[in-house]
Amino acid sequence: MIKPKRILITGATSGIGFMLAQQLHKEGHDVWATGRNKQALEQLSKVGIHTTVADLTSQYSIENLFKDIETPDTLVLNAGIGTFAYLTDLQDVEVEQMLDVNVKAPIMLAKYFANKMKEKKSGHIIFIASQAGKVATPKASVYAASKHAIIGFANAARMELREHGVKVTTINPGPIDTPFLERADQTGGYRDKMGKQLLAPQKVVNAIIKAIYKPVREVDLPSYMTVTSKLYAVFPKTVETLGKRFFTKK
Repeated sequence: MIKPKRILITGATSGIGFMLAQQLHKEGHDVWATGRNKQALEQLSKVGIHTTVADLTSQYSIENLFKDIETPDTLVLNAGIGTFAYLTDLQDVEVEQMLDVNVKAPIMLAKYFANKMKEKKSGHIIFIASQAGKVATPKASVYAASKHAIIGFANAARMELREHGVKVTTINPGPIDTPFLERADQTGGYRDKMGKQLLAPQKVVNAIIKAIYKPVREVDLPSYMTVTSKLYAVFPKTVETLGKRFFTKK
């Protein structure tokens, strides 16, 4: 039997976060869910999940999370946004939002709760990163930069926190078949090109839960992406040439 954990999930009002919160609650954990969608939070609250509204573009909202939530055993930093467009077409506000939600917010949350976990000499911080953080693609320059940043941050934090009993994991999925794609890519071309290569949301949820029960350094999804990222490190020009057609129109 797995001992019930107090688990905090950001970005829990849609997609992976919403499914993860429900499944962990069904498995007996004390789940705390945050997000901006009040209606989705109400759905989670009705089944017994603790909820709190949080806008991670707001420093005030982040600070309120510190007051509202006790130190979790596991912190799942899942909230993320993206806009898939050429660099020269991105609006400044889109750049700012991606950096705020994908980089600044998880760093601030990890920093705060890492201090609390150090006091307890136990804890687990899970970053939902992306394969984009390992292999950048056209029309995802800022999104890829944000995920590169969070993987780098997690790698350093892992080394710093290990001696204090705090574990750090990154989950690095490829594109997932969730509403995130519609919000990130208004053209619909990304989904059309990726087709059957899109990950099933449940597969990602299962991988996160497996990592909660048995912490590991990182998880690449699908697993062959581990090879792809290593090839990219050795043969970047070849991978960029072969992969470009999946992300740009002719």
